[in-house]
Amino acid sequence: MIEAGFLTHTGGLLGFHITGHAGGAAGTDIVCAAVSSAAYLVANTVTEVMGAVPRELTAEEGDMLLRLSPEDVPKCRTVLLGLRLHLTGLEEQYPEDIRVSYMEI
Repeated sequence: MIEAGFLTHTGGLLGFHITGHAGGAAGTDIVCAAVSSAAYLVANTVTEVMGAVPRELTAEEGDMLLRLSPEDVPKCRTVLLGLRLHLTGLEEQYPEDIRVSYMEI
């Protein structure tokens, strides 16, 4: 199961922590591929295109964490909202493969 946790503070999105796998065969699972691709797109967009300097950014097998600094939250808000929309849509379609949650920090 993929666990996608959005990091929040007073209602604002500060980042995300995605862990796990959907359970399909490596390299063939569409849910895992969709989540991984979206997470990398967001991480690359906020760092390389928007110029945000995250407080934390790690990417390892089955584990990605992006935590923005408070000053970067306003300019990255739309991108994070897009990721949330995408992942909650996947959760509706594949509830056995992905769970979206929120963590107040």
